[in-house]
Order: sequence, then structure tokens, then C-alpha cells
Amino acid sequence: VLAVAIGVLLAILIDRVTEFFTGTHGAPVKDIVHSMNGGPATTILSGLVQGYESAVWSVIVIAATIFSSIIIFTVGFDVSAILKANPGATVEGVQTAFILYGVAMTGIGMLTLTGNNVAMDSFGPISDNANGIGEMSGLDDKARKIMSQLDAVGNTTKAITKGVAIGSAVIAAVSLFGSFITDVTLTQVALKVPLAEQLITTGIRVSVPQVFIGMLLGGALPWMFSSLAINAVNRAARLIVTEVRRQFKAGVLEGKIPPDYKQAVAISTNAAQNELISLALLGVIPPILVGLFLKVEALGGFLAGIIVSGQLLAVFMSNAGGAWDNAKKVVEDEPRDKEKNTGKNSERHKAAVVGDTVGDPLKDTAGPALNPMIKVVNLVSVIIAPIIVTFKTVDLPIIITGVILLAALTWAVMNSKREVQGA
Repeated sequence: VLAVAIGVLLAILIDRVTEFFTGTHGAPVKDIVHSMNGGPATTILSGLVQGYESAVWSVIVIAATIFSSIIIFTVGFDVSAILKANPGATVEGVQTAFILYGVAMTGIGMLTLTGNNVAMDSFGPISDNANGIGEMSGLDDKARKIMSQLDAVGNTTKAITKGVAIGSAVIAAVSLFGSFITDVTLTQVALKVPLAEQLITTGIRVSVPQVFIGMLLGGALPWMFSSLAINAVNRAARLIVTEVRRQFKAGVLEGKIPPDYKQAVAISTNAAQNELISLALLGVIPPILVGLFLKVEALGGFLAGIIVSGQLLAVFMSNAGGAWDNAKKVVEDEPRDKEKNTGKNSERHKAAVVGDTVGDPLKDTAGPALNPMIKVVNLVSVIIAPIIVTFKTVDLPIIITGVILLAALTWAVMNSKREVQGA
């Protein structure tokens, strides 16, 4: 019960941290607004600063949650009855199992707020679309200001729910990491591996070169995944911009021809579906390759690297993008005055638009996509771990399998970097 309560508290703390860094009344967004006086460059730099700092505080909150589970199941936690019932068990092993159980329970605690999170996440797109409809329909300034303020609140609620989703992904990944160690140990017991050599005894030893290589590769994977995701947005955007310019030249703004919405929607839909293939392969193939060639302990290091790197990167992109977006909303709500450089169409607003444009792919594409990527990699690792333990050496079938998987992974990366026709 206490672990579940801590999970609820974790969700609330992540809410507050995210709201502070992305809300229009918070110091970070005000700092970004102030930096817009220096142009797009200082706007981007200020957003990066706030995004990086927010990632650190989110990690501290999650680390404190896991540490709370350690305290609950070590300080004053009696394991004597369990040791009597299981003569081969050790105090450290039993405590570790219960600590991982406690971490899983904190995840359950976070999920108790799912209804609230879904409502908050839904509020963002609703207010955003309402604001767009109001702008296109030519509402008066008072109504437009109200809609813009609602949109700013929606941006904050979306960022908050993304932060909670990232936190729950990390908690789930830590729990799956415990399942990974358990499954490997059970397989080693079935294979009659000595207790001293079992993973539950040795742990993930960073001093082993293969494990360190696995950690490096795991830490790099979220960055490659984000690169492919953002590049997919970039390529689709170029195609859509080309199509929009074509329609502008044909006289759509003057009313000479009706706008062709279907073409723009088709470009976006096709790009989204095609780019999923590369991203899916990037989430499935690397853990298999690491497990086959560097063995199971290195795969554990690989998972640890992904959890740490992916969490930091996801929070950074989500919060930086949300802060840039709301900073633009603050400038747009200002009265228009060219002499004071405030309001829409001012130089500050132009800098704000650049920041918002950079932040959108981060907060809406790459950042949220890292959550399922972390979970998928952990699930794949848990599934293949017992199989990997059974392979003692790297023989010809494994080499052939590895070459095929590596070729598929190479194709996925190259496919993401191909030139776009017509852009």
C-alpha cells in the first residue's frame, strides 16, 4: 500500500515539475520570452537550457521514488520467514526481489491516475483545434485571446501527461529489468549453472568490457531513434511545404482555385506509415544483436543504458518543446506595438515562431515515441533472454542470423536518410 501511495505521489510531483518548466506563469517560460529580444538563436538556447534542467529534476524525482522502495523493503523488513522456507535464498536476493516488486507497485500507483491523465491529455488537442477554428473563422480579439489562453493551458496539460507517461515508462522498464534478471537466473538454474556464475549473484558488472559496450550502445539507441523520428517529420514537412507553395502559385489564396486538402493529408499519412517501419526495426533488432554476440550480461547493460539515456532525452524534448510553444503564446497575447517590439508580427514573435517550430517535432514526435521504444526494447530482451542463455558459443547459424539482422537494421537507417522526391 505504501509503495502504491508513493507511486501516486510520484505522478503528482512530475505534474508539478513539468508545470513549472512549461507553464506560462513559470520562471522558465518567462526566461525564454525575455531571451526572444535577442532573436531566434537566444530563444533556442534558452529553451535548451530549460529542457536540460527539467530532465535532471525529473530524474531526481524518479530516483527518489525507487530509493523509497529500497527503504520500505530493507529498513525493518523481516525476511527470516522467507529464508526458512527457502534454504538456498539469501537476504540480499530476497530484499532485491521485494524492492523490484515495490518499484512495480509504484507504477501501479501512477496508473491509478490514468483517468485524470487521459482527460488532461485530451484537453490539449481540443483547445488547440478550437483555437485554430477560431482563428480561421475571424473571431474578435477578445474571443481570440480567450482561445489562445486555453490553448496555452492545453499545451501545459499535454506536457504534464507526457512527463507522467515518461515516468511510468521508466518505472515499467525497471520492473521489466527485474523480470529480465529473474528469467535469466531461472534458465541458468535449469541449465545447472553454478550459483556463483548466475546473473542473480554476479549482477550486471560494468567492469566487464562487454557489459560496458552494451551500456554504450544502449545509451546511444534513443538518440538514433530520435534522429530517425525527427528526420521523418523534416522530410514530410518539406513535401507538404512544396505542395502548399504549388497551390499558392496556382492562386488558392486569391480564390482562383479551391484548396486541395486531400493532397496534404495524403502526404502526411503516407509519411507516417512508411517511417514506422524503420523505427520499429530500430526498436526490435538491436537488443537481439547485442544478446547474440555480447551475451546476456551485456544485454543487461544495454537495457540500463537505454533506461537512463532514454528518460533524460524524452523529458528534455517534451519539456523544451512545451516551453517554446507556451513562450510563443505569451508573446501572441501581448498588445501589438512595433516600437516596443511586442505582440504578433514583431521581431520577438518571429523568434518565438522559430522556437515553436523547432520544439513541435521534439514534444509531439520524438519525445513521446521514446516511451514505447524503451518498453519494446525491454520486452524483446525479456523474451529473448532465456534463449540467449542457452547459446554458449557464437556458431555459424548465429553469425548468419546476425548478418541478416544487421542488414535489416542498416536498411532501416539508410531508408530513413533517403532523398525525398519533389521536396
